[in-house]
Amino acid sequence: MVRAPAKINLSLLVAGMRDDGFHEIETLMAKVTLFDEVLIEQGAKEGIELVCRGPCWAPLAQENLVHRACKLLLERSGVRANIKVTLTKNIPAGSGLGSASSDAAAALMGVNSFLKLDLDQGSLRKFAALLGSDTVFFLNGPLALCTGRGERIRRLDQIFDFLAVLVLPDVNISTKKVYENYRHEPAVFRRLRAEIKVLIEKNRIDLVRKMCANMLERTCFALYKDLAELKRTIESSGIGPVCLSGSGSAMFSIIENGDNSEASRQKHKLEEIIGCKSVIVSNNRW
Repeated sequence: MVRAPAKINLSLLVAGMRDDGFHEIETLMAKVTLFDEVLIEQGAKEGIELVCRGPCWAPLAQENLVHRACKLLLERSGVRANIKVTLTKNIPAGSGLGSASSDAAAALMGVNSFLKLDLDQGSLRKFAALLGSDTVFFLNGPLALCTGRGERIRRLDQIFDFLAVLVLPDVNISTKKVYENYRHEPAVFRRLRAEIKVLIEKNRIDLVRKMCANMLERTCFALYKDLAELKRTIESSGIGPVCLSGSGSAMFSIIENGDNSEASRQKHKLEEIIGCKSVIVSNNRW
């Protein structure tokens, strides 16, 4: 069994469009204690059998990134094997929490171990980069500055302990749609990048997260106006600041004193006010 943790973006800057059509980003990502599970077993059927279960939706068969990860690893390793993969989904799709990418990374690690392929981290990272922009991060972590499409990882060794209330609206965001509608702001990028660089060098990750710097937020909220209203409602209740993770829809609020009772109080208050699911998470060290 391999756990596939969610991530939150403590900051997300967009540097502009690349020649390959992707956007160049600089994002500070942290793993959190909400996770999916990927179980690898000997299969009774030929090839790869994928079973999805759990409270959250996941695409089936070859549309699922877990299936693609397993197939890629087997083909590139020249191995024929019958495996059964059970994916338990606890992280909502389209939430900006990296669930599919994390699931794919977990599948790579799980199959590598189960079949005793003995692939090193460098090889796994190459496979991960072919599967998704965030997938490489989940082989590393728990805290990293990710650049390029998100596949270039600079692991940060400092420990940033935090407790947060994670809000999970029942909205599936299309990351592709958000990026397609994004309008770049070079001056904003340069300013935020300079500020965040200094703070990281000073090991002040706490101040980076207080900035709630997410350059996709404006576009996301313009496309999904109910999310913008939801954020205003949450912050007007005295809970905040509230930050968007990735391209949305999940949002999070860091509990200043790291107090579990305060986190529980805020979670209960949020559910009364907004009526959507929320969970308490902390930083994840694996």
